[in-house]
Amino acid sequence: MSNTAKRTLAKALLCGFLLAALGSFFPFAAASQQLPQNIIRLHVVANSNSPADQAVKLQVRDAILAQSAAWYTGAQAMEDANFAICTHLQSITQAANRTLQANGFPPTAKAQVTDMYFPTRDYETFSLPAGTYRTLRVTIGEGKGRNWWCVVFPALCLPAASEAEDVLSALPESQRDIVEHPQKYQVEFKLVEWYERLRAMLS
Repeated sequence: MSNTAKRTLAKALLCGFLLAALGSFFPFAAASQQLPQNIIRLHVVANSNSPADQAVKLQVRDAILAQSAAWYTGAQAMEDANFAICTHLQSITQAANRTLQANGFPPTAKAQVTDMYFPTRDYETFSLPAGTYRTLRVTIGEGKGRNWWCVVFPALCLPAASEAEDVLSALPESQRDIVEHPQKYQVEFKLVEWYERLRAMLS
């Protein structure tokens, strides 16, 4: 086989590979862009990185999750979950501040609902692709310490999640497959993260 024929074959194989990769990426990207419409993240930010501030951050987290479980676990749709959060922001803030005071800290926690960019994140039993998600953000004091992330809708991080039969049932099948089986989409996860990071920088 001549060098010209070899180069032509190599280009054809490369083109075929790229087309196959794009063919699998675009459905993944479409489902990933829809995921933030069905997910609410939890973001708890510590006052600082001192051992005491980091320890109380986790206690505040537990108080928020326990408070949320009382009215949040049964939400069946994103609209219901978002309404529940906005309705109970004051009780979330109060629960966080009670925990701070019980541990000898000033009541400086503030809860808000906002949209935040997150990189790809792997949890113990699921993963989420990079993107901008609706977020329940609780900031303690100056909010300059390491943070803690999880998901409150679907109720993956609430205390009752381990008892629920299927907390991901609210997600469409394509989105659910991404969350539950990230090992199938390692390349796609990375491509989406690059794309979302670039989009966040440009915006």
